[in-house]
Amino acid sequence: MATASRLVTPASLDDLFLYRVNRLLSVAGSMVIRLCEGRFGITRREWRILALLAQDEGMMSSQLAQRAQLDRARTSRAITSLVTKKLLLRAQRPGDRRQVALALTEAGRELHTAMLPMVIQINKDLLGALAPADVVRLDTALDALQRRADQMVKHAELPKADRRRGGRAPRSMG
Repeated sequence: MATASRLVTPASLDDLFLYRVNRLLSVAGSMVIRLCEGRFGITRREWRILALLAQDEGMMSSQLAQRAQLDRARTSRAITSLVTKKLLLRAQRPGDRRQVALALTEAGRELHTAMLPMVIQINKDLLGALAPADVVRLDTALDALQRRADQMVKHAELPKADRRRGGRAPRSMG
């Protein structure tokens, strides 16, 4: 008789799914950060924005923030940094000068073209720990987990985080 996975019945922090995923991202993601910062002079957030715009050029900042799952302020700072580094252009949309579309510069496209194969290789090397059939199952599982997380967030009745207060819940009086 099979026993329940430690993911289903966690006994410690090391058994929690989200903690383990975060540790994996921290370790494997550090290689991408080193590429970004050490070789290409951009942040991981800036890389995410460049990569998304390479796929879908012409997005507005608010659309990009949503796609990148970043708040608008962080997205705006990253965009400003990329414009300063001459990797990104802001172009007013015809007919509505208030709307600004974002596009990669030639230097931005070259950086993306140089970096993407390296990031793909890191992903391939990491997935090399799994058999091909397990990679397919992982892909399917990740899709299912993303759908579930999206639904959970949509229906969650949790208080908003208040990082200015250290994220603590209000103290009860009494």
